[in-house]
Amino acid sequence: MKKFTALAVAAALSMVGASAAQAQEYPFRDITNAVVWGAGGGTDTINRMVMAEMEKFLPVGISVINQTGGVAGSNGMIYVLNQPDDGYTLAGISESNVTAAVQGGWDKRMNVWFPFIVGGSPLMISVPAGSQYNSLEELVAAAKAAPETIPAAASGSGSIHHLNLLALENGTDAKFRFVPYQGSAPAMEAAVNGEVQLVIGSLAEQFPLIDGGKLKPLAMLSGQEASIGGKTIPDALSEFPSLKQYLPLSQSIGFAVANSASDDVKNVLSEAFTQAMASDTVSKWANDNHYVISGQMGDAASQTFAKLESVFAWTLWDLGAATVDPETLGIPKP
Repeated sequence: MKKFTALAVAAALSMVGASAAQAQEYPFRDITNAVVWGAGGGTDTINRMVMAEMEKFLPVGISVINQTGGVAGSNGMIYVLNQPDDGYTLAGISESNVTAAVQGGWDKRMNVWFPFIVGGSPLMISVPAGSQYNSLEELVAAAKAAPETIPAAASGSGSIHHLNLLALENGTDAKFRFVPYQGSAPAMEAAVNGEVQLVIGSLAEQFPLIDGGKLKPLAMLSGQEASIGGKTIPDALSEFPSLKQYLPLSQSIGFAVANSASDDVKNVLSEAFTQAMASDTVSKWANDNHYVISGQMGDAASQTFAKLESVFAWTLWDLGAATVDPETLGIPKP
């Protein structure tokens, strides 16, 4: 009888403890942000910066890990969605993730996320510092003369950088040999080491290497020229007007929580994000690192990702680089 009573008391205490834990307000333990792209790239850098700032407005810490692989970041996104939707596992994402479905990486739309967009940086094309090419015209002419012999680096297949490379090819009739990498950092490292002869990435990602004399910028892919170190970098869309059929494509980098998470979770994250984005720290960081701040979240950010999903998916399909018809996924034409 005493043994039964002891067991009953233990069970009751266990239930009380569980109920107390469930009653605790979110968040009561540390949060993990799984960035779906590699360490050192734009998505990784932005997430580490904004998570450090959001921690100041939360009672817990946020650890950032990298969960890479798959198609267009699908491994990381699948990993996060397989965790409980309690707000303790976030996904560090970017605009490039919207092509995962049309490339067969997974069978979901981006509406599975409740996203937060920090911002983005203008895109550009550069070559190794010692490259023989001093202009985009020279590079394009060489690619036309010897199709598919010039290796070109970009973060993963279907990423925004890959789409820019496809747009460059289709807009100039040049053909490069695409070499995919798991993120912008290894793609740029490959260019610096001479493994590839050109790399497409953002100004924010490439600037330290350009400033350090390791990369030579040839052209902006954003629809506007830029000034770097007193030198004007021409706009590729002005030099090759046919590129305007596909470009410019803009970055939208940030993070997301599962859309099925509770309103309490979304509200807490939204408040911390709003405070972080309004801080002088984020403003200065963006200015110093050549980023344009967005600050969108929730419905507004979801609409942005829906538009990106439509444009990117159908662009890939029209360029013959998608494996799944976006119409079968319910992705509307732009």
